[in-house]
Amino acid sequence: MIKKILPVLLFLIGTGSGIGAGLFLRPVAEEMSESAEMTAPHLEKPESEEMVEYVKLNNQFVIPVIEKERVKSLVVMTLTVEVPEGQKDNIYAKEPKLRDSFLQVLFDHANIGGFSGEFTNPAKLEILRNSLLEIGKRDMPGGITDVLITDVARQDY
Repeated sequence: MIKKILPVLLFLIGTGSGIGAGLFLRPVAEEMSESAEMTAPHLEKPESEEMVEYVKLNNQFVIPVIEKERVKSLVVMTLTVEVPEGQKDNIYAKEPKLRDSFLQVLFDHANIGGFSGEFTNPAKLEILRNSLLEIGKRDMPGGITDVLITDVARQDY
């Protein structure tokens, strides 16, 4: 059993490391233009006087995209949540529960083809953000006001 799991585990760790290195070594100008294109439609929000802070969730999310019972690609994503000022510690205290719920949303999104094809399409990302926000509000009532996708990459095989 271990002999079957170990190669898959090593494969996922190696791929995740490669994607992380690729993200880290990506040119800054390209990163800024991609981020601006991906988040531009999401920035249109009503102005609010309430003070907020941003909490980057520890560790990236790694989502396998399965096709014909095989891993077709891996998506690596970094999420940040917007919370009312003073809620940062509450987010970190409940981060395991939040990560579990967010992972389920990300797996569901992958299973319906959300990470296939043009996965950075603003409409696809907006659907994903809304689903993540809905779950975030469920798990942290009054604590999460928005979910931001701060990094996303897909490695096809």
